[in-house]
Amino acid sequence: MKDRFRYKGPVLMRRGQVDASTTDQRLLDSRGPSDWVHTDPWRVMRIQSEFVEGFGALAELGPAIGVFGSARTTPDHPFYAIAEEVGRKLAQAGFAVITGGGPGAMEAANKGASEAGGVSVGLGIELPFETGLNQWVDKGINFRYFFARKTMFVKYAQGFVVLPGGLGTFDELFEALTLSQTGKITSFPVVLVGTAYWQGLVDWLRHTVLAEGKIAEADLDMLTLTDDVDEAVRLMVESSAKGGGLSGGRG
Repeated sequence: MKDRFRYKGPVLMRRGQVDASTTDQRLLDSRGPSDWVHTDPWRVMRIQSEFVEGFGALAELGPAIGVFGSARTTPDHPFYAIAEEVGRKLAQAGFAVITGGGPGAMEAANKGASEAGGVSVGLGIELPFETGLNQWVDKGINFRYFFARKTMFVKYAQGFVVLPGGLGTFDELFEALTLSQTGKITSFPVVLVGTAYWQGLVDWLRHTVLAEGKIAEADLDMLTLTDDVDEAVRLMVESSAKGGGLSGGRG
C-alpha cells in the first residue's frame, strides 16, 4: 500500500505525521476556542515567509504564462495531449509555463514545457488529498495558503491558458477576469481552450449575466474561446509584445 504523505508548505509529512486539517482551514475557521486571538498574529510571520519565498524563487523567471486545467485529466484523454502541446509551444515561444504543479492537465503542460527545454514551474498547495508536485516541474514551490499562491500566479504570469477543469480551474479563471475587470492587472489575455467544454459557460455569461446587466460587454471581450493551440499561443505573444515585450512579471 502506498504511504500517505502531505506537504505543509516546504515540509513533507508521511504516515503518522499526516494530520486531517490544512493550514488554510485552521486560519479561516472561526469556531472553537478563542486562542486564535493569540496565534493569528504569529501566523502573519508564516504568511510573510510564503510571499518572501515565492518572490525570491520567481523574481528571475522572465516572461511566463499560467496554464490551468483539471487534475483529473488522465494521460489517455485527448486534453492531456492538448495540454502537453500548449506547454511545448509556449516554451518554444519563449515563455516559462506556470501550473498548479499537480497531475492531469497541469502535469501535461509541465511535461510539454520541460521536454521543449523551457522553464517548467509548479506552484503546489497543501490539500487533504495531497499528491505532491508532478515529476515534470523543474522549479516548484509548495504553499500553505491559497491567497499567497494565487498572488504568484497573477504577479508572474502575463496571461492564462485555461483547459477544461473543475472548481479550482473556475476559481482561477474568474479571479483573473475579476482582477482585469477592476484594473488590478492589465493587458492580461485569458484563452479558453476547448469550445465544446466552455461554450455553455460563455453562452450563459452572454445571454444571462450580460443580458441582466451584471457585467459589461467589455468583460466578455477579455475571453477568447478556441480549439487552436497555435491561436492561444499567438494571442499570448501578441499581448506580451503590446505590454512591452517578453520582459517578466509585474511589479
